[in-house]
Amino acid sequence: MSRPDPGPALSRLAVAFALGGGLILCILAGLVVVSVLGRLLFVHPIPGDFEIVGIGTAIAVFLCLPYGQVRRGHVTVDLVLARTPAALREALDRAADLLYALLSFAFAVRMISGCADLLRQGDVSMIIAIPLWYALPFGIAALLLLGCCCLYTAVRGPHAFGASP
Repeated sequence: MSRPDPGPALSRLAVAFALGGGLILCILAGLVVVSVLGRLLFVHPIPGDFEIVGIGTAIAVFLCLPYGQVRRGHVTVDLVLARTPAALREALDRAADLLYALLSFAFAVRMISGCADLLRQGDVSMIIAIPLWYALPFGIAALLLLGCCCLYTAVRGPHAFGASP
């Protein structure tokens, strides 16, 4: 009896996360336009616009990371490896994916700890008092998904999701 392949589910989830990140960026762009127009026309920008943009951008970037792994879209430098055998390049890709997975999971664990600290201390942003922990669950979820995608490519190889490396 074979186990179901988690690859398609991971891929769909990564796409959903990236679409969410893109939607957040579009909303933030609209917020900036409204704030600048408010400052220009009415001398009243949106209070805390830079806080909202900073937090929202961080969330959006985290949400896009798993999609970058699925599509093999992260920047790589292959000047040294361009002339090495394909088997060696694939082995190094798998090792890098494993390291990336371990780092993703380690960062997620540290973010969980940081989120608990921020929650306990009640830290908020300076202008509009947004609780700072609000952004961290998105980052934690994205890092956990990224780690799973990295493990999948470490086990299945760089072409696991069908993307070219």
